[in-house]
Amino acid sequence: MTLRFTKGHGTKNDFVLLADTRGDLELGAEQVRLLADRRAGIGGDGVIRLAPTAAVARAGERVADEVLAAEPEAIWFMDYRNADGSVAQMCGNGVRVFAAFAESLGLADLSDGGELALGTRAGVRRVRKDAHGWYAVDMGPWSLPGGDAAARDGLDAQVLAAGWSTPRPALSVDLGNPHTVVALPDEESLAGLDLTVAPRVEPVPPEGTNVELVVPLEEVTGADGRPVGRLRMRVHERGVGETQSCGTGACAAALAVRTWALHGAGDVPVPDVWSVEVPGGEVRVSLLPGGHVELAGPAELVFSGETTLV
Repeated sequence: MTLRFTKGHGTKNDFVLLADTRGDLELGAEQVRLLADRRAGIGGDGVIRLAPTAAVARAGERVADEVLAAEPEAIWFMDYRNADGSVAQMCGNGVRVFAAFAESLGLADLSDGGELALGTRAGVRRVRKDAHGWYAVDMGPWSLPGGDAAARDGLDAQVLAAGWSTPRPALSVDLGNPHTVVALPDEESLAGLDLTVAPRVEPVPPEGTNVELVVPLEEVTGADGRPVGRLRMRVHERGVGETQSCGTGACAAALAVRTWALHGAGDVPVPDVWSVEVPGGEVRVSLLPGGHVELAGPAELVFSGETTLV
């Protein structure tokens, strides 16, 4: 099988992109692993297949039917697979790169205020370009699986990373895919962290989880005069390992730090906009009305070519 592919990344969270505009490409786990292999394949944190939402629905993905029922304009679907071949619900950086890919194919026009509605396994996502040319994605609703008790206590899980003698408290955040966020005391602790093996999470999440390790930084004042929160993070993604960036993880990290701040700030205003520094760059996380959250950042298409899968 000869495939035309494009390589792209969002803050160095990188993907192999496949345009399956007829919806007839059957991609197995072994093929995904080969495409994502950095030595034997093209290399990437995951593989993204752009396919007609209707074709994905015909293939048995019930969520694609739900996408079309909710938003008939979402004619394209982001079929995202982790580097290990497993299916994933969502990828925030991947959505932005998907939008750039769709533009390059002439399937979307985000100039002059245009918007792309696309289907994912976590529902419909809408992408626009902001004033800086960044791709901004309404990531939809978010929640704390632990509810009010977790928000009040600031934790509902424990994480043990390699080299730690005792586990640390953590907060679970759901953005259509699962996240567990841990606060560290300083940047040195973050830099010295061993993420070559997956941190252990208790209780064990039934579908696995992405683990974000974060250090809050000093706030700055935005152009509108309001405070902008800042934090630095590293992430271990399920099915991948440590990556240079994780879009949903950046959202989860900002939401967790904001939750902790809300329950310790008293009358001090807590920012609704957060700058999140990741090893691969920087993204912006903003709270939206209606319990939604927006992720904004760059997306780059690097090169295209052909590969043969056997």
